[in-house]
Amino acid sequence: MRRWSGLGSSLGIVIALAALVAACGRPQFSEAEKRTIAGLALTALPPLKTDATNRFADDPAAAALGATLFFDLSMSRDGTVACSTCHKIDRQFQDDLPQAVGVARTNRRTMPLAGVAYSSWLFWDGRRDSLWAQALVPLENPLEQAGNRASYAHYIKARFGERYERIFGPMPDLSKVPANASPLGSLADQSAWKTMNAADQDGVDRVFANIGKAIAAFERSIMPKETRFDRFAIALATGAEPKDDAAFSPEEIQGLKLFIGKASCSTCHNGPLFTDHGFHNTGVPPVRDLPPDRGRINAVAQVEADPFNCLGRYRDGGAEACGELKFIVKDKPELIRAYKTPSLRAVAGRPPYMHAGQFGSLDDVVAHYTKAQQSVEGVSEVHPLQLSDRERAALVAFLKTLGE
Repeated sequence: MRRWSGLGSSLGIVIALAALVAACGRPQFSEAEKRTIAGLALTALPPLKTDATNRFADDPAAAALGATLFFDLSMSRDGTVACSTCHKIDRQFQDDLPQAVGVARTNRRTMPLAGVAYSSWLFWDGRRDSLWAQALVPLENPLEQAGNRASYAHYIKARFGERYERIFGPMPDLSKVPANASPLGSLADQSAWKTMNAADQDGVDRVFANIGKAIAAFERSIMPKETRFDRFAIALATGAEPKDDAAFSPEEIQGLKLFIGKASCSTCHNGPLFTDHGFHNTGVPPVRDLPPDRGRINAVAQVEADPFNCLGRYRDGGAEACGELKFIVKDKPELIRAYKTPSLRAVAGRPPYMHAGQFGSLDDVVAHYTKAQQSVEGVSEVHPLQLSDRERAALVAFLKTLGE
């Protein structure tokens, strides 16, 4: 009996050691950390809400027309620029440039489009309050597609008239509408717009709004893809052993812990899209040769003045959908040089970073937040992080898992 007892004891020690080794090999997270990580997983992304301001938002025919227009070079003054010029389909719908280049160089970085339909405010400064209103801005921006709304209305009628009418109803009579006219743009365009009667102006604006609604319907279909982080998060939440395509290295685990803990990244980069959709001054320096850019503080007046905003006449549905615009924060000092929190999904694949491409690598971004330099105007929300070189490298290693 003693002999078997000794063997049993030895066997028990072996089993205990094996369990200890296995436990040491598994990521060790608190229950609170597990809940936070689960909230970052793509599986936590809720269904996309109906856009009450755009009744064509989920219309397949509208989305198909929007896709055609998105890639159509004729949707620009000189026939050389489309939405897809800057939002490249094979580059996460962005362009890898510090500042986007349409017919000329702009002053902001192109944002990726995956999950963009979840945002209440669009552009780096939030100067538009719907995806369809946002889609209209580059069309007439002299640095981007540089067109004008009258020419777009004529183009839609000539090339897509039947298709348009099947979706949106009859086109307006454009027989008295100048070839080129807009309340924006060149002096000639503005002058031509002023010669038009109110009914013709409204007809053109309605076609123009519907162009934006079609493009928005297409953009609503652009969603983020599952990554190694998501597979890791699912395994962690279910207590399963991460498979090879989901396993994290010790460095990546350290980076994740820093992201949700000591480094406080998840304060703003939270939720399954890794963004709070808010605006923050983080002390990002201006680019020397670009025009002054004050961020959110100057965008409030723009979105309120936009005739295509939620309270305008081209909105579908009732004004009850316009709570964001009705209660917009207008003049708080923290809006100065505040820019939208970008999604970090697939972030490693799209340098440079920040609203004007100020930083060339993720290492540069982490270094910026570690130093927490003061803002040139307003007050930065960022405080210095006491991160070692090893911790900074771990944070970057984790961020790379968001696109693998």
